[in-house]
Amino acid sequence: MSIDAPVDLTRDVTADCARFLYLEAERLDHHEFDLWLTGLADDLEYLMPIRVTRGPEARNLEFSPTGFHMKDTLASMKMRVARLYTEHAYAEDPPSRTQRLITNVRVDPLGDDEYNVRSNFLCYRAQGDLADYDILVGERFDVLRETADGWRLARRTVQLAHTTLLTANLGIFL
Repeated sequence: MSIDAPVDLTRDVTADCARFLYLEAERLDHHEFDLWLTGLADDLEYLMPIRVTRGPEARNLEFSPTGFHMKDTLASMKMRVARLYTEHAYAEDPPSRTQRLITNVRVDPLGDDEYNVRSNFLCYRAQGDLADYDILVGERFDVLRETADGWRLARRTVQLAHTTLLTANLGIFL
């Protein structure tokens, strides 16, 4: 955004985007997956690339362009959510207890009611009555779209800070 760009003082788009992200985290933490799906755009692209840690390519390429922990669309997200409501969601049996923290929300306009939104996250995850837990940390690069029906997540790239995932599975959404 240019320093000379006119500022709309009647609304705070950064606060609007942050509220959307906070509500999304709340819905996921409370297992309101069907409600969470309503915040996803029809053309959703959801990526979690693998961090490159070995070889000469790691010097110039921090994340793989071809290897992913997750690579989803709205259709595949709907299938993942539908499975969570069955007895076949083995990675989520028992269901995870999560608490997501979203911070450092930065917003830049793209035009046509779309915004580049960067945020940092920390996700605590535990299952059952075990004392073990996972902490997942990273940065998200989102495209949020303002529609007549509210904000929608159109694109998300999750870049984990971890080089190796110590969690037994990745059955949750970040």
